[in-house]
Amino acid sequence: MEKYSFRRYFLFVVSLFINAFGIAFITKALLGTSPITSVTYVLSMCTPFTMGIWTILLNLLFVLLEPLLMSRKDLVADWRMYLLQIPVSFCFGLFIDFSMFMLAWLHPLTYVGQFINLLVGCVILALGIALEVKANAAMMAGEYFVNVITRRFHGEFGYVKLGFDVTLVIMACTLSIIFMSGVYGIREGTVAAAFLVGPIVHFATPYYRFLDAWITDPAHQKDALLLQRQNVVITIAREYGSGGHLLGEMLAKELGIKLYDREFIRLAAQRSGMNEEYIVKNEQSIPSFWLKCILSKNSERPLEASLSSDDVLFVSESKIIQELAIKESCIIVGRCADFVLKDYPKVLKIFCYSDLKSAVTRCVHEYGIAQENAEAEIKRINRNRIHHYEYYTGGKWGEPHHYHLMLNTGSIDLKTACQLVKDIYLGLVKA
Repeated sequence: MEKYSFRRYFLFVVSLFINAFGIAFITKALLGTSPITSVTYVLSMCTPFTMGIWTILLNLLFVLLEPLLMSRKDLVADWRMYLLQIPVSFCFGLFIDFSMFMLAWLHPLTYVGQFINLLVGCVILALGIALEVKANAAMMAGEYFVNVITRRFHGEFGYVKLGFDVTLVIMACTLSIIFMSGVYGIREGTVAAAFLVGPIVHFATPYYRFLDAWITDPAHQKDALLLQRQNVVITIAREYGSGGHLLGEMLAKELGIKLYDREFIRLAAQRSGMNEEYIVKNEQSIPSFWLKCILSKNSERPLEASLSSDDVLFVSESKIIQELAIKESCIIVGRCADFVLKDYPKVLKIFCYSDLKSAVTRCVHEYGIAQENAEAEIKRINRNRIHHYEYYTGGKWGEPHHYHLMLNTGSIDLKTACQLVKDIYLGLVKA
């Protein structure tokens, strides 16, 4: 156990250095720095202290302010994470100064060179944030401060974080005007960093999965694997109008196992405390793919720590899926179940799709959708499912290599598809 904890802390320290190096790279582009370091950069320009020293001082100020916004219960429950901010603040500040020293030679002379420098810095910073999320060992003071504010005022983390960053930029501009009679250190690079880092983190995160086995104690998964070794779970991902739910109903009847699709609404409502109407409307869509990347991924918090409603819903449904796999053999429709159960030994992953004409016909005759609205509804729902799946899994929805069986329900009828899946299922039961 201690070995895996040490590995997580080691990765966290590495990620801190990568973050600091990325910030230094962005700063050396001379197009402004990232929002989180905008105040410290401006202060370093008008005082004898370095950006790293000001970073330490500002982060320690956050640490001092946090207890004023926390209940005694919260502080006691989270004391380890709270105290870890102090050494983390010193490390991060020193890493920034060391990185600036390492990059003392870097002086891009043209605007194109500066912009390239900025982009490279954003990529480096994003790689550091993604690694920090993977390590999930501690939090930097600025991030923890936002977390405290969010919890105190019951806000959504992404929007609070955005407001916090905007506040820092405004403070930096104000300090610059007061002490240097103009706006310095805040430029287009500050805005670019705010918008680019989050999406890059999103696309970089899946590539760190190779670290899972190195930082996770196998004993944590052993009991669950033993419990569900005899269970076989069928997951059905589907294009809208392909009949995935109908196929699930037929399989449940043929195999004598439970189907979980609409039942998730009630289960997720119980688990998350959300209203069932909200879940029906939002469970397989996100407000905006790029907005979510900007608000949530430009953050050192793991998804499980997010307070946004759609993230809470996804985590709740994922836990329900894992519990069902341990409890019984069953059929699960949608909910990224193929991804959630990717490491389970007995999972049959199916993807149902069809041509647009067949999908429209099914929507009209079986789902009761008006003929003139069917095609637009199919495209809208499929687009939402693509964004939802790709945002939360980092994978491509409908990619054949993710599934064991691709079923074109426009070419084969559901009875034939049901028999095919049944034969494979029975083979897994006997295995």
